[in-house]
Amino acid sequence: MGIAAERIERLHDLARAAAADGDDDRARYYVRLARRIAERNRLRLPRSFRRFTCDECDRYLRPGKNARVRLQDGRVVVTCDCGAHARYPYRDREQPDRD
Repeated sequence: MGIAAERIERLHDLARAAAADGDDDRARYYVRLARRIAERNRLRLPRSFRRFTCDECDRYLRPGKNARVRLQDGRVVVTCDCGAHARYPYRDREQPDRD
């Protein structure tokens, strides 16, 4: 893991801690900084980081606090307080595939 990837992981941890403490502005700063580092170094953000940040307002999402999570037809729909939606596929292991 390179220096940039380590820094992104550290910023993810800091953003999570800041959001848990209720300091949304600091968490947003960490998210923006991590995205900028990833862009400069042509790295993909880790999946856990992408799933817990809003693409529109760069807020660190905490389900139940500033994000709503719903399941719809094989998708997880995460709605931020700003109104942005993110949809992620999931596969229910108990039901057979629809063909």
